[in-house]
Amino acid sequence: MRFINPIPFVRDIERSKQFYRDRLGLEILEDFGSFVLFASGFAIHEASALEQTIWRQACEGSEPYGRRNLLLYFEDDDVDLAYATIAPHVELIHPVERQAWGQRVFRFYDPDGHAIEIGEPPIDIGEPQAPGVPVPS
Repeated sequence: MRFINPIPFVRDIERSKQFYRDRLGLEILEDFGSFVLFASGFAIHEASALEQTIWRQACEGSEPYGRRNLLLYFEDDDVDLAYATIAPHVELIHPVERQAWGQRVFRFYDPDGHAIEIGEPPIDIGEPQAPGVPVPS
């Protein structure tokens, strides 16, 4: 068995597709209308179609899908340029900050309220470090 990717539910596939393509610069690999797969392996699915597929009915309600229980993590070689390009168009959680493990990141919400983190690639210290894991001194 192998993990492939998370697929966040989105209310408006066109709005979200434009957001991830135009704001984050992700390349669309496949666009199936209600499902969009980006070249990085990240994907989004229009909620009404996916809810029908999974639960055989659309869920009622208009609350945001992002519930502060998931963080979508991306990396960019120039986190400052990414911040300058993206920040004016999103609801920021915080600007670029250095984390305890040494990596610089910023966080914001996508159109559906999913939290997104964009960080610089971690410094190679010989051992792979997961975000949130302190770098040994």
